Amino acid sequence: MSKGFLVSLEGPEGAGKTSVLEALLPILEEKGVEVLMTREPGGVLIGEKIRQVILDPSHTQMDAKTELLLYIASRRQHLVEKVLPALEAGKLVIMDRFIDSSVAYQGFGRGLDIEAIDWLNQFATDGLKPDLTLYFDIEVEEGLARIAANSNREVNRLDLEGLDLHKKVRQGYLSLLEKEGDRIAKIDASLPLDQVVEDTKSVLFERMGLSK
Repeated sequence: MSKGFLVSLEGPEGAGKTSVLEALLPILEEKGVEVLMTREPGGVLIGEKIRQVILDPSHTQMDAKTELLLYIASRRQHLVEKVLPALEAGKLVIMDRFIDSSVAYQGFGRGLDIEAIDWLNQFATDGLKPDLTLYFDIEVEEGLARIAANSNREVNRLDLEGLDLHKKVRQGYLSLLEKEGDRIAKIDASLPLDQVVEDTKSVLFERMGLSK
């Protein structure tokens, strides 16, 4: 690639993004693609410390605006320290969550002003958007059931939220999909993992101009 390519992965809780990432990495490496996989919040030391504060199950008193601003702070540090240098080096950067998460979770889920969130995202990223966003869609109940059945997964503060918030988050993602369908591609995450990986690979390879 002559320049970097930025991909974000989004979806409700339990959509299986991490499992798909793990399966995709060796496939991309076989193609000779230089890949940086990272996550939000986190990715760098300061970001990971902010992540601990955001997701700590004991922080149930956290105000919605405080939560949003912590995500934005982590996003900025992660971007300048890790993501932008990798893009400038021509790498494929795959991010587990990015700007759309703030709209879905803090906007639709928490009820904060969407325009304010868009402004904060713009401020934090200097207007950077993914070249491609893969949205892994799954019914909320099925996603939460997957989490409950996975004893190895960390239990974080968002897992303690009620069903209503998670349903609002999914509606937020579907609204973004309708609004920005050119950038966001929907993947049916309820299918078996092998099929989800294959569907994801097909979309990614097509957008990047890679042969299958």
